[in-house]
Amino acid sequence: MLAMRLSRSGGALLPQVVPRPELRANDVLLEILACGVCRTDLHLLDGELPNVRYPITPGHEIVGRVVEVGSSAVGVAVGDRVGVPWLGYTCGQCRYCLAGNENLCDFARFTGYTLDGGYAEFVVADARFCLPLPSRYTDAEAAPLLCAGLIGYRAYRAAGTGRNLGLYGFGAAAHLLAQVALADGWQVFALTRPGDLESQRFARSLGVTWAGDSTTVPPEPLDAAIIFAAVGALVPVALRASRKGGRVVCAGIHMSDIPSFPYELLWGERTICSVANLTRTDGADFMKVAARVQLRPQVEVFALSAANEALEKLRGGALTGAAVLTPAARIGNCAY
Repeated sequence: MLAMRLSRSGGALLPQVVPRPELRANDVLLEILACGVCRTDLHLLDGELPNVRYPITPGHEIVGRVVEVGSSAVGVAVGDRVGVPWLGYTCGQCRYCLAGNENLCDFARFTGYTLDGGYAEFVVADARFCLPLPSRYTDAEAAPLLCAGLIGYRAYRAAGTGRNLGLYGFGAAAHLLAQVALADGWQVFALTRPGDLESQRFARSLGVTWAGDSTTVPPEPLDAAIIFAAVGALVPVALRASRKGGRVVCAGIHMSDIPSFPYELLWGERTICSVANLTRTDGADFMKVAARVQLRPQVEVFALSAANEALEKLRGGALTGAAVLTPAARIGNCAY
């Protein structure tokens, strides 16, 4: 099978022909229908994630069709369409797993990072961590739900309740979460990189209350702010925009250092927190939301062999919404 593989930090992905992976008892073999491209994949390429074992196949927003089922796998059958998210395995026995916080498992494995991922034609995944997908979404539309949607949803729940929600960085995750928050009755304020008028226009087209540069203060104080951009300097910016008692949630797996800031920005019982990974409960809950709310994922489809092009467009901020890889033979059959 063809896979786009990373052989060293800072390198480009290279196409390689590798054997189809073999199944263990709880695994399923999936023919990949689509795989989303995530900023975490850039962190992997750039050497910003620790303990990478090369070569590795990135990709953790996988939509696939089951073609083989392991001897102990339950709840799936050949022909099912399922999603494979970032969290690919947990031990079930550490203090975090036993407390219901499997996203913090000391022995977790992650799709496209410590497990080979979806920049390929086939992938093996633990059936216990696969997710059923709402039928209303095409393969390409469903792909970004599996990380951009899921991590955005976990960050959204961490943000608590309120009326005004600020989203710093308006890419794949924010454009999905904005739609969920609007459906729940929030006023959403989209804050983009300075001068990114296209993203601001896109945010307004989804119905947000206001869109502007992240360097400006929104017209109303925020009850909560979620930072999707990997820019630590946005933390004090978001604190300054938040009311007393407001929450600032850092939603990325990697962020540049947070600069020092005056205590007065934190005072008034403002809080800062991060979200890490996801749980299977997060996945099940979010897919119920995605089935209920008619989300409009904005996707740009690339051939699997064009993975480097998709990553560079993401790096340069040249995407509106999410990039999705799909086997080249299928592009001609998709209306994107």
